Amino acid sequence: MRVLMLTKYGQQGASSRLRTIQYLSWFEQAGIQCDVFPLISDEALKAKYNKQSYNSSELRQAYWNRIRLLLSNKNQYSLIWIEKEALPWTPAWFEKLLLSGIPYVLDYDDALFHNYDMHRLPIVRKIFGKRLDKLMVGASLVVCGNYYLADRAKHAGARWVEIIPTVIDITRYHASEQKAREDKPTVVWIGSPSTAKYVKEIARPLADLNRQVPFKLRIIGANLSIDGVDIENLPWTEDTEVPLVAESDIGIMPLPDTPWTNGKCGYKLIQYMACGLPVVGSDVGANKNIVDEGANGFLVNSDEQWVEALKTLLQSPELRKQYGHQGRIDAEERFCVQKTAPHLIELLRKVATAA
Repeated sequence: MRVLMLTKYGQQGASSRLRTIQYLSWFEQAGIQCDVFPLISDEALKAKYNKQSYNSSELRQAYWNRIRLLLSNKNQYSLIWIEKEALPWTPAWFEKLLLSGIPYVLDYDDALFHNYDMHRLPIVRKIFGKRLDKLMVGASLVVCGNYYLADRAKHAGARWVEIIPTVIDITRYHASEQKAREDKPTVVWIGSPSTAKYVKEIARPLADLNRQVPFKLRIIGANLSIDGVDIENLPWTEDTEVPLVAESDIGIMPLPDTPWTNGKCGYKLIQYMACGLPVVGSDVGANKNIVDEGANGFLVNSDEQWVEALKTLLQSPELRKQYGHQGRIDAEERFCVQKTAPHLIELLRKVATAA
């Protein structure tokens, strides 16, 4: 069995790394040969983070490379795996034409359809509003990271929808007794520059909390400053992310309640839990299915609840240990590639057999 895997990014793109690339060794061991072709290179992604936009000529070349690949090589494969979409911002009929004659699987870990159906320009909403829905209808299988995404696929008319959360490789994660603080506990957030804005939205409760119970806020993967909060900004690397999280005491995932954030899959919460940290997250989207309130952490709805939940954990090392222990168990039993890979392999085989 041979699969053409069309990812959006290479190893540097979190969604591609977690939704596709980390499964490759599992697929190979199961006898599934995978050829991976990113749309956006790691170099282009790094440049985008620095300049806030892609190089237009490089982007045109990337699209042409993918079109040429589908025109010339797709018949060599049993099926096509598509992370999000093969050709963003092109008419759905064109993408479906390029995919015709071979079963394809769509994978979503974000509410990408809202880029189109909630666009600020009416003409974009009119032309592209149902773009992903049309692709879902033609897919042999749609794999979604949470229930919000799965509901959209079902309402679009997808014939087969499965939920597979965005997970960690449990062998990479560990708890640590060596905490980062010298004299105060560390609250950690890990993410990208594009999502760091969600931490800024709880700036006031974090500052209020720090006046009551001093703590350090560790930011991994972005640079932030908040008046009244001791912040440590650290770069993200694949080698350091686990120890930097494990050295901390509490993991947070703030989110506003919007259509876009309801599509988020709560991955950072799983990272914290795998490192034995208690978690505090907004009562939004997939967070509700990951945080077991009163067992591995807290779900919060307001500034006051953020202060109260974090204060409770900051003041109780024993409760942090108890919740962190349960979080690690939950990560091992529900949110790791060791649990999801066999299921995904079975799904791909069924798609190829049914073709």
